[in-house]
Amino acid sequence: MRAKDAGFLLAFSTALLPWSAVALVRGGVSPELAAWFPLFFIFGVVPVIDALCGDDYRNWVTADEATQLEHRRYFRILTMLVLPLWLGTLTWCTWQFLHLPMGIGGRLGWVVSTGVIGGVLAINPAHELIHKPGRLEPLLGGILLTSVGYQGFKVEHVRGHHVHVATPLDSSSARLGESVYAFVPRALWLNVRNAWRLEATRLRGRGQSPWSAHNEMARWSLLWLVLLAASAAWGGWAAVGFFLAQGVIAAATLEVINYVEHYGLSRRELAPGRYERVTHRHSWNAPQRYTNWLLFNLQRHSDHHAQARRRYQALLHHPDSPQLPAGYASMFVLALLPPLWRRVMDHRALACRG
Repeated sequence: MRAKDAGFLLAFSTALLPWSAVALVRGGVSPELAAWFPLFFIFGVVPVIDALCGDDYRNWVTADEATQLEHRRYFRILTMLVLPLWLGTLTWCTWQFLHLPMGIGGRLGWVVSTGVIGGVLAINPAHELIHKPGRLEPLLGGILLTSVGYQGFKVEHVRGHHVHVATPLDSSSARLGESVYAFVPRALWLNVRNAWRLEATRLRGRGQSPWSAHNEMARWSLLWLVLLAASAAWGGWAAVGFFLAQGVIAAATLEVINYVEHYGLSRRELAPGRYERVTHRHSWNAPQRYTNWLLFNLQRHSDHHAQARRRYQALLHHPDSPQLPAGYASMFVLALLPPLWRRVMDHRALACRG
């Protein structure tokens, strides 16, 4: 196995962060402080490791190499194994929330830490799975998304975002000059609404009622209610609150990443309501090797939008794609500081639009 292939095992390391936080408590660190450790690692340590590991610009060269990569079962198994890992992590984090001696600050840190980990460990692999053919992988992706209460992403992302990306019709493409604090609430609301509308339109086109068992959104929402009821039966209202809150944070984490991935980019309008074809020039790209291992090559987002069915291990780095000045962890923090974000990103976005 090549070192590059083995590197994707690091995607599972995110699940170790809550365990590390509890280990710090057992080592004498205050629970109020230790609860924030996962966030410190993701947004403070990961950028440093990115700098130490350098960038990865390597691509497959021939069509045969691409075919071999696409068909290697190892890469597919990695993303599927995330489901039991995440469900176990979420259960364990809920237990710790209910029993660790934490005050308000510690509880807040634990909820936010778990939610951000959910955005990385649940939603990101789910994003890979829902794009794939067949039934098994989209099913596993849907369960992952439902575990954080963002099941509409399975429908809207594939049938909405990938169709309308980099146009005013897309609720997950941030406009030039738009603050992340305006974008995220808008994206969360519109993506859920659009998912229900897309599914209703699909069913009406097939002569079926939107209010039937054929409605995918209804089925995923029923599963979410089952998970919610299980949380209530296990840990009462505290567990219910934790389950709901971690889901909101995970979904918001995803939308901040969407903000970073598409900020200010646009496709030319060829006719009213008709836009040029999506290419690798309509998403931001980032080559940091370590973060791409952590996120199953999500930072090669430009190629993902150009070839949505291509598996993560075969995604290409395009040097002529819009390039972020740093990896996702750094850009996430920068996005939370709108004046600094605009100073860094606006002129880049304008150059790409030009």
